[in-house]
Amino acid sequence: MAVRKTKAGDQAEEGSESVDGKAIEGFAALGLQPQLVDTLSQLGYEEPTPIQREAIPPILEGRDLVGMAATGTGKTAAFSLPVIERLASLRGKSRPVALILVPTRELAMQVSEAVHRYGRALNVSVLPIYGGQSFAQQFRVLSRGVDVVVATPGRALDHINRGTLDLRGVGMVVLDEADEMLDMGFAEDLEAILAETPEGRQTVLFSATMPPRIASIARQHLTNPVQIRIEREQVAAGEMPRVRQTAYIVPRAHKLTALARVLDMEAPEAALVFCRTRNEVDELTEKLNAHGHRAEAIHGGMSQEQRDRVMKKLRGGQAELLVATDVAARGLDISHLTHVINYDVPSAPESYVHRIGRVGRAGREGVAITLAEPREHRLLRSIEYLTKRKLEIGRVPTIADLRTRKLELLRASLRETLLAGDADRYRVVVESLSDEFDAVEIAIAAVRMAHEAMGGDVDDGEDLPDASAWAERPSRERGTGAPGGKDRKRPAGRDGDERGPRRGAGARESLAGSTRIFIGAGREAGVRPGDLVGAITGESGISGREIGAIEINDRFSIVEIADDVANQVLESLRGGKIKGKKVIIRRDRGPVR
Repeated sequence: MAVRKTKAGDQAEEGSESVDGKAIEGFAALGLQPQLVDTLSQLGYEEPTPIQREAIPPILEGRDLVGMAATGTGKTAAFSLPVIERLASLRGKSRPVALILVPTRELAMQVSEAVHRYGRALNVSVLPIYGGQSFAQQFRVLSRGVDVVVATPGRALDHINRGTLDLRGVGMVVLDEADEMLDMGFAEDLEAILAETPEGRQTVLFSATMPPRIASIARQHLTNPVQIRIEREQVAAGEMPRVRQTAYIVPRAHKLTALARVLDMEAPEAALVFCRTRNEVDELTEKLNAHGHRAEAIHGGMSQEQRDRVMKKLRGGQAELLVATDVAARGLDISHLTHVINYDVPSAPESYVHRIGRVGRAGREGVAITLAEPREHRLLRSIEYLTKRKLEIGRVPTIADLRTRKLELLRASLRETLLAGDADRYRVVVESLSDEFDAVEIAIAAVRMAHEAMGGDVDDGEDLPDASAWAERPSRERGTGAPGGKDRKRPAGRDGDERGPRRGAGARESLAGSTRIFIGAGREAGVRPGDLVGAITGESGISGREIGAIEINDRFSIVEIADDVANQVLESLRGGKIKGKKVIIRRDRGPVR
């Protein structure tokens, strides 16, 4: 198998999208039909990512494929777009004609939504099936017939065993996050499901890593596959700019309010606000202007003349916010830029580095702010892994914070006026009032008038829900996991339900400078935190103080161990038992995916 290697940070050259309005050449060059390309244009997508450029053409040719790429590189579109494109040629007497297997219910819903969104104009029908949802409801939809089924392995096998999911007409199978599915114990389920599909099917496998078990599945179930590896772009030492980096965890419904409050607190001289698509750029720009900010949009759907006009406004101080897509922001040089704001978490960690590199230049300190939804913690973890820096998780400013900030700005403004002098012409007003009022009362009244002239108190809205507590949870619990997975809330049980990991009573605090140890036994084996602590301290001789956070999932557990004793623990536990049974014990692969 020939391996095609591409860096995640590479951009398309020949046939890629430009920023002058000829935006869709990149997707059209991949061989997608015009109607599908038009849909992408309407959704505001500007150019294919490296994994999409490499994977889509061979999948369209009907080739089997193994793709290795990390979180946020666009894997979902890399397989869902060719699935939609090939449906017409795959359709036979029975449906479904395509099966996409994923490890969790969150990912099943995410992939299903993407297929529906991309294929709406082509009347593509899709159904997610996962544990926790009504079995009868899923059966009713399946009996009517759907083109694409997106399923967790456990629930798919349940339907197969009950005779409610017929895979004889399937012409294409996609295994997404294959390594995650194996880690969650779905190996036998995958074998049983693949055995129910036709031998001549096309099989596509995506994984963040390529352990021996994945390689074995590829050899057994794929025929002469194209193999693609999207490598991470390395950040050289000293290349990270001097930037204060903060992330706010905000539910999507509150992101605009959170952004407005952060802008009020930061008061940037000039800020670059990044969104994923041009539609989001236009919508956010309109909303920011409605909130009293001076914002301009720039994206790939604009002509060069429009871009020049926008940049002139920003450089001339007529605008303070520039809302842009990554593509449109390339090559922009804004000397007085003080803030970069990620309204959407970048689709790849490398994009984050490129974005924040626009501030903190020439020895000056810049500010980078990221608004992340709770489910996007895993993307934040990927960014931390790439940059070797921990992101500060901030609390969204409250109404009280905003009021205090306004008074601070007013105080600073008054101080500048006092230092500047040249206020003698106003002295007569103060002196004429001093016979009737105390000087302090006169000053208070003047401050009040100035405060109201600046907009007065913040008296509308409520404090937003504080989601920053997600950051204090262990990475697998809060859904960050390793850089190699999708942005979902938490690992799931067998059927992709959302039970996920939990910490019991007396939960232990996370350790600074720790190593995460994977233990192949969890709740289903009756494992409790005390069992793990007892086994570790008893076998290795370390103290309980050297054990940090403990996460217990259905089929595995993760334990934080102080770095300086991690090797000692691993060596002493190998071949040992937990709850009387031998289990797999190794370093958690999460941080290196």
